[in-house]
Amino acid sequence: MSHSVLVTGGAGFIGSSLVRKLIASTDQQITILDKLTYAGNLDSLEDSLNDSRVTFIQGDIADQSLVADILRTRHIQQIYNLAAESHVDRSIDGPSAFIETNVVGTFQLLETTLGYWKELESDKQKDFRFLQISTDEVYGSLGSTGLFTEKSQYQPNSPYAASKASSDHFVRAFHHTYGLPVLTTNCSNNYGPFQFPEKLIPLIIMKTLSREALPVYGDGSNVRDWLHVEDHCDALVHVMNIGTIGEVYNIGGNSERSNLEVVHTICDLVDRELQASTSSRELITFVTDRPGHDQRYAIDCSKLSDTLGWNPQYNFEVGMAATVNWYLNNTHWMTRVTDGSYRGQRLGREG
Repeated sequence: MSHSVLVTGGAGFIGSSLVRKLIASTDQQITILDKLTYAGNLDSLEDSLNDSRVTFIQGDIADQSLVADILRTRHIQQIYNLAAESHVDRSIDGPSAFIETNVVGTFQLLETTLGYWKELESDKQKDFRFLQISTDEVYGSLGSTGLFTEKSQYQPNSPYAASKASSDHFVRAFHHTYGLPVLTTNCSNNYGPFQFPEKLIPLIIMKTLSREALPVYGDGSNVRDWLHVEDHCDALVHVMNIGTIGEVYNIGGNSERSNLEVVHTICDLVDRELQASTSSRELITFVTDRPGHDQRYAIDCSKLSDTLGWNPQYNFEVGMAATVNWYLNNTHWMTRVTDGSYRGQRLGREG
């Protein structure tokens, strides 16, 4: 049975990838709600908006009358909540926007959704799903060993992580208190096409192309598990459609790399593609570390693999080669999304 789907934050990096996934793999009617803040960009949806099943609405998840109208008039049965401020550096300099969107906005979206869900007929109530898309950063930092599991304690260390942890708790509370059918996912670091170039991978690609200094925090030893965005979106569809209500699922790429290893990989791939005469690694510049920079994140996604049959399709080498290739072939997109207020710095920190 085809469901009407609402994707909040659908003009962002992960949201736009999810919309492309839903178009390609389902016959669902898709409504996108996005406030179009700095990292939400209609250029990321340019092909999707031509599909007759896709409707774009500019608006805020905290606008309860707007959201209620969308839910009712479009008969929404599934909500993917991707609306979020998501950059750690920005959260350090300006945490209030993260509280407004990630905490207050999610709470108001839940309130509106609950009111709508209570009005549904019982069979539609049973089929309804609200999927909260969160991050592994809520778990805090790991030492050199160990993995985050769904049972890991929440220990957020940045204002961004704290805001996501809070919204996750509200989602859980609305399930346990009111019975709202929710699911939650916590993912590792995403990469791939259409990522706003304040994030490490597209920023380094962009600066390598322009032969600028490549800023690396501290000594570059911080480790992240890298997940290709298309693998992430495939997992989200799995969880939405066959996940168990009330459960949490961790999504990882099984690709741990230090930041310095990531930068070296990008340098070598760009150099190979452009047949560079000098190594881009010479452009690496170590800058003052981010305050409270978590040392290591790593995800155990065996629950998702064992119970829902999902596994990532991209390994790091294949995924990074495809990603670098995409940015090299889409410099027009990078130009368009960065020609305003963003100037290609590691936002939020000087150095």
